[in-house]
Amino acid sequence: MMLHWIALATAICTSMAGQVLLKAGAARSVASEGGFFDQVFRIPTMVGLVLYGGAALLYIIALRKIPMSVALPCTAASYVIIAIIGWAMFGEGMGMHKMAAIGLIAAGVALLATTA
Repeated sequence: MMLHWIALATAICTSMAGQVLLKAGAARSVASEGGFFDQVFRIPTMVGLVLYGGAALLYIIALRKIPMSVALPCTAASYVIIAIIGWAMFGEGMGMHKMAAIGLIAAGVALLATTA
């Protein structure tokens, strides 16, 4: 069972890395006024898409033993970390409402993980 939790955690981390690379590819595309296809064929975007695919495969492994009603909500942990990464790396806003929402998400994920 521990292997499946490791697969889930790795899927979450891999998905987050993919998301950051997709954002980096989009940001670079906007800066160069490139179109959609320009963004899709940028290295960060292509690597991000591959990481998303790998995350999906890891998630499938996790679902073999972890109930979907637990596994999917646990992926919400990525929302917390991605919000912080978006703020730190891309200068995205982090107001009080967003911080409160992130706190609620983190508390929900922690509560759900302890009941699994």
